Amino acid sequence: MTARATRAMLARMSRDAALYVSTRVTVDAGRLIDGRQSETALLVARGARRLLASLGFASVTEASLPDGRRADLLALGADGELVIVEIKSSLADFRADAKWPDYRAACDRLYFAIPPDMPADIMPDDAGLIVADGFGAAILRGAPTHRLAPATRRALTLRFARVAAVRLHALSDPGLSPGL
Repeated sequence: MTARATRAMLARMSRDAALYVSTRVTVDAGRLIDGRQSETALLVARGARRLLASLGFASVTEASLPDGRRADLLALGADGELVIVEIKSSLADFRADAKWPDYRAACDRLYFAIPPDMPADIMPDDAGLIVADGFGAAILRGAPTHRLAPATRRALTLRFARVAAVRLHALSDPGLSPGL
């Protein structure tokens, strides 16, 4: 094996290990939780995921992206469309976040999801808007479409599949080792 091939293999193994570490979750009342979300954010996520499912999307929470950021929700449609939903549980949460414009590079459409008691008029107009609680959600404003390049779509779709598969495996085998 050449030095270049060895470096590539080690880089891939490192990414796989990071993917595994970023998917450490526990199950509480049927919810996947990694301990970083508020109760409000968890309820907004559940409602938004129910909405996405009703629209034909499969979704994962806290998905790491190629640039190292983590999408609150990454959803994959039957046609390969990728949607990111950024959850904002409070006004302070929204004001503290300046990274959300970077998510556009990793999705076809970007939405914010907020709880019903948060003012919708402060949310940016150039992203879609979902209002959600623990029971369901509604789209208040559609998101503009920014089609991903084919290579980016392929990489993100593979990432989505691996995150989902590793998490499913971890639910049935808590002793799963990072050596995927």
